Amino acid sequence: MITASKPDHDIKDVKLADEGRRRTEWAERSMPVLRQLAERFARERPLAGKRLAACLHVTTETANLMVALQAGGADVALCASNPLSTQDDVAAHLVRDHGIKVFAIKGEDHTTYYEHIRAALAHRPDITMDDGADLVGALHMIALNRLDDLAPPVRKWVETLSAAERKALVVGVAGSTEETTTGVIRLKAMAKDGVLQFPVIAVNDSDTKHLFDNRYGTGQSTLDGVIRATNMLIAGSTVVVAGYGWCGRGFALRARGAGANVIVTEIDPMKALEAQMGGYRVATMAEAARVGDLFVTLTGNVEVIRVEHMRAMKEGAVLANSGHFNVEIDLDGLKKVARGPVAVRDFVEEWQLDGKKIFVLADGRLINLAAAEGHPASVMDMSFANQALAAEHVVRHAKTLGKDVHRIPGELDREIARLKLQAMGVAIDMLTPAQKKYLASWDMGT
Repeated sequence: MITASKPDHDIKDVKLADEGRRRTEWAERSMPVLRQLAERFARERPLAGKRLAACLHVTTETANLMVALQAGGADVALCASNPLSTQDDVAAHLVRDHGIKVFAIKGEDHTTYYEHIRAALAHRPDITMDDGADLVGALHMIALNRLDDLAPPVRKWVETLSAAERKALVVGVAGSTEETTTGVIRLKAMAKDGVLQFPVIAVNDSDTKHLFDNRYGTGQSTLDGVIRATNMLIAGSTVVVAGYGWCGRGFALRARGAGANVIVTEIDPMKALEAQMGGYRVATMAEAARVGDLFVTLTGNVEVIRVEHMRAMKEGAVLANSGHFNVEIDLDGLKKVARGPVAVRDFVEEWQLDGKKIFVLADGRLINLAAAEGHPASVMDMSFANQALAAEHVVRHAKTLGKDVHRIPGELDREIARLKLQAMGVAIDMLTPAQKKYLASWDMGT
C-alpha cells in the first residue's frame, strides 16, 4: 500500500492562514467563471471518489481552483511547481480551512522541492494536474524504469516500492492536465516518441487560456515583478524581449505601454516578422546585448542569454526570466566567469563581470511569481475554469481518450468565453438564420 507522508502537509506556518483566507477571498471576487463551475461541481460531484494531485504555483487563484475541485468531490493534494512561487499564507489557509494536503514552502531548496513532489505522487492520484510536467515526468521515469533520472528524494521513495506498486502508481492515473507551454512541449515530445502512458489535456492550448493568460496575464505580471524587485523606471529604457510567443507579445505590449523602447529577439521568422510589423525593433541577441537596459526571457528554451551576451552588456544591465524554468539565462556559465552573487535587494543579485556590474533577478526563476503575485485573478479565472473542466473531461472520457495530448473540446472553450463575457456585462450579436444559411452554403452568389 502506497501511503502519503505523515503529517499530510508541509507548509511554513499554519498561523498565516487568516491572511491567506482574506487574500484568497479577494481573488475569488474576480473569478466568476470558476465560481459558477464550483457551484455546479458542489451539486453534481463529478470528481467524487477521485484522488487528484496538482503541481501548480500555490497562489490565491490556485487556492480557488483547489476548493472548486474539492467541491466536486476530489481528494486533493497540492505541491508547488516552482520553489519561489508559493504564497505561504495561502498554503496555510488551504490546510487549516479546507483540509487540503499542501506540500509547499516559498524558497524551499532543491531537495525539499522534490520531496514535496514525492508527497504528491504518494497521494496515488487518479488525475494529475501539472504546470511544467513535473508530476507526469516523474511518473513516466517510473514507468520506463529510468530511476536514475529521478531526483534523489523521489528515487529513494520509488526504490522502496515493489514492481507491482510502481506499475499501479502509473496505471492508476486516468489522465492529466497541463497548464503551461513548456509542459505541453514536453508532453507532445513524449507522445511523438510513443512513451506517453495516459491521456493529457493541454489546457495551455485552449484559446481562453493562451490568448489571455499568456498574453495579458504574463505581460502585466512580468512587468509588475520587475518593478517590484528593482523599482526601475521603464519609461525611456531599452527593454529586450527574448521570444515573441504569446507571453513575449504580452510583455512587449506592456513594456511599450510603460514608455520603453522595445527590442524583440526571435528564432522564428514568422514571429519576428509579426514583431517587426507590430512596430518593434527586431534584432539578434548579440546586437541587443550591447544596448539593452533590461532583458527578459520568455522562450521556454535553454541558454537564451549566454555568457558572450552578458560580456557585451553595459554597466547595470538587469536580467530577468519569465519562462517556466530557470534555464533561459546561463547562470552556470556566469558563475564560472564572474564574481558574485551579492544580494543588493530582495530578488536582486549583483554579479561583477569584466569590470562591470550586471544584475540577475530572482535567480533566473519566474520573476512574476518570485517577486510579485503572479497573474491577476481575473485572467486566471479562465485558465482555471479550463483546468476544472479538463479534470471533469478526463473522468467522463477516460475510457475513450487515447494516450495522446488533447485539447479541451471547442464547445467548452467557447462556453468559458461566453460565461466570462456574461460576468463582464458584455453582450454580443447572434447569427441570423439568413447568415447561418449563407455561411453553410457553397452555391450562394455574392
